[in-house]
Amino acid sequence: MWLTGCESSTKNGVLVRPVTSPEATATAPTPATPAPEAAQASAAAAEVTGSVMAPIPQRPTPEPPPLGPWSAAEDPMDQLSLGKRQYREGNYGLAEQHFRRVVENERVPPQRKAEAWIGLAASYDRLKRFELADRAYKAALAIVGPTPEILNNQGFSYMLRGDYLRARAKLGQALEKDPTNPYIQNNIELLEQSMRAGGGRKKV
Repeated sequence: MWLTGCESSTKNGVLVRPVTSPEATATAPTPATPAPEAAQASAAAAEVTGSVMAPIPQRPTPEPPPLGPWSAAEDPMDQLSLGKRQYREGNYGLAEQHFRRVVENERVPPQRKAEAWIGLAASYDRLKRFELADRAYKAALAIVGPTPEILNNQGFSYMLRGDYLRARAKLGQALEKDPTNPYIQNNIELLEQSMRAGGGRKKV
């Protein structure tokens, strides 16, 4: 999720697994062998009705397989995908909710969780909850380190706060790691324009 006037989007996906109710998994009792008297009664009933309704044996519903790792192919209903979509549509509050569900899920692989942390930080930036954004960026850095994407987004975050000195430092680090990245280059241009408009001073 790159930040260039807006955070960039990433992949989408959801894992939907069948749920088997406890009642459905219960093993049906094996019908007992009818007593001779019951057999005679059934035969008598057959003469009247013309047929005998034999009990149908039921097989127990098999248990679902254990949940495995997240699928590489992402489904559109995945919380991470929903967060990205809501972010792209400017619904930053809803995006924050979806990203937070991902980072709070212990089963999410580290790479996906880092991706969700970055999206969560970007959402907090848009909501002007910068302290929470810093925490989210810190969590992402702990997983994947100072990638160009995170450094770029941190630079953009500081631009939103009017802290041009820190923004320039972060964007400079991002550009060193990825000199041809258009998102970083665009943010540096935005920063220079903002600094010229503000006289190069740090805004409060």
